[in-house]
Amino acid sequence: MGFLVWLIVGGIVGWLASLMMRTDGQQGILLNVVVGIIGAFIGGWIISPLVGVGTINEGISIGSVVVSLIGAVILLAIVNLFRRGRVR
Repeated sequence: MGFLVWLIVGGIVGWLASLMMRTDGQQGILLNVVVGIIGAFIGGWIISPLVGVGTINEGISIGSVVVSLIGAVILLAIVNLFRRGRVR
């Protein structure tokens, strides 16, 4: 069941991050899910201990989704930096 939650929340978080970073037209559903899952991992690993919010694995809450979204936005910013030489 945890894997299914990762896919669903990852897809939503990846889609929201791609809308925020204006890369939605370049990505498909699969890439949105991948960005969301990796972003949630980055957010849970780096940001979650700093702000004291649980990760998606500990339960879905507004704080855990926001931390995952911030991680996904950071991931897309790094990808844009290497892809275009600047952050959008």
